[in-house]
Amino acid sequence: MEQPIKTMTEFMAEGKSPEVLFWVGCAGSFDDRAKKITRAFASLLQKAHVEFAILGQEEGCTGDPAKRAGNEFLFQMQAMMNIEVLNAYEIKKIVTACPHCFNTLKNEYPQLGGNYEVMHHTQFLQALLNEGKLKVEGGSYKGKKIVFHDPCYLGRANDEYEAPRVLLSGLEADLVEMKRCRQNGLCCGAGGAQMFKEPEKGNKDINIERTEEALKLNPHVIATGCPFCNTMLTDGVKVKEKGSEIFVKDLAELLNEN
Repeated sequence: MEQPIKTMTEFMAEGKSPEVLFWVGCAGSFDDRAKKITRAFASLLQKAHVEFAILGQEEGCTGDPAKRAGNEFLFQMQAMMNIEVLNAYEIKKIVTACPHCFNTLKNEYPQLGGNYEVMHHTQFLQALLNEGKLKVEGGSYKGKKIVFHDPCYLGRANDEYEAPRVLLSGLEADLVEMKRCRQNGLCCGAGGAQMFKEPEKGNKDINIERTEEALKLNPHVIATGCPFCNTMLTDGVKVKEKGSEIFVKDLAELLNEN
């Protein structure tokens, strides 16, 4: 990391408030693979001279897995604790690299008293590129085949299909699309808290089905914008024994490398 990342507490102690709160999320905090996405995005924010903070120890799970698994009571408890913290700091703007956190904070917190401007990291990065605060070039991905997998909670749930593709076009990569993309995208198999349990009996796991669709296009990279999708597709690539030749990367990582 270029420089240490400050928490909201540290900003408050200085009597200042940051431009934006980076909501790291459970995956971005605890999952070793997703931590790399967190670091890449934080690094991009620093390069763009964005003043941002994290909650650190004060951040709790948004409650998305609990809600999707049907435990509305637990979801509301988790949400209320977070809203208390966010409102105490008078947070206005939140950016997160997880579409699940993004969807929950944006669409489900308002009815519990948490009203914020919430952005997915691809939207925030697109804004930084548009403002000229961030510059990317093709570099190692110029002309390379990249296929983008639409995360359910970014695409169908929040109608954001363009931001990720704009970022990929900035890398001068050859963007190829799967048959099922955008509004017709296929879930990676992790949503609805399925990430945390074994799949029911069937002929094929969803993540294998989705990985096969991507591999048919012979991509150099499978790009994602969600830590859950990243895990599911990485597992799929390993099952197909393509791990050494095809990389699954988050858009923040691709941009940070270039």
